[in-house]
Amino acid sequence: MTSDGAPWIKNWVEDAFPEAISLLDYYHACEHLHLFSRSFFKDKTVEQKWTNQQKELLLTSQVLEVIKNIKVLANGNNKEAEKLIAYYQTNKDRMDYQACMQMGCGIIGSGAIESAHRTIIQKRMKLSGQRWSKKGAQNMLNLRVLNKNQQWCKIIELSKHGFKATG
Repeated sequence: MTSDGAPWIKNWVEDAFPEAISLLDYYHACEHLHLFSRSFFKDKTVEQKWTNQQKELLLTSQVLEVIKNIKVLANGNNKEAEKLIAYYQTNKDRMDYQACMQMGCGIIGSGAIESAHRTIIQKRMKLSGQRWSKKGAQNMLNLRVLNKNQQWCKIIELSKHGFKATG
């Protein structure tokens, strides 16, 4: 499960899916890194070089090295550095990008999920004037997923049997 660093999402995943592998979105991790580096460096070339080195370390699952580099650079005197270090320390167990890529899943960002949320859920469920019960919304979402996965034939088969599961 790839998500941003929102604590409520992390907690929900841990509670609802204790066996799931939880991964901090790499692009969110880099976004936080860029916020820090922009606030710290005056020279854009030096900033870009340093930031790219840290991003490479993150990709090879060396978050502790990145934390050390931030501490050395900021010398304990920068609020943005403290925020970034806290963010990385809180999520360090969810930042093993190298292992994720070696598994072959290759998805270290949440962009695909966010896009699916927009195109599958919001596009249909947030039309003007609509109100949904929980059951009605779930039924509609089930249909949307089947349709987007090109499995509409399953609905056709169920309709032939009065929507009772067979076999």
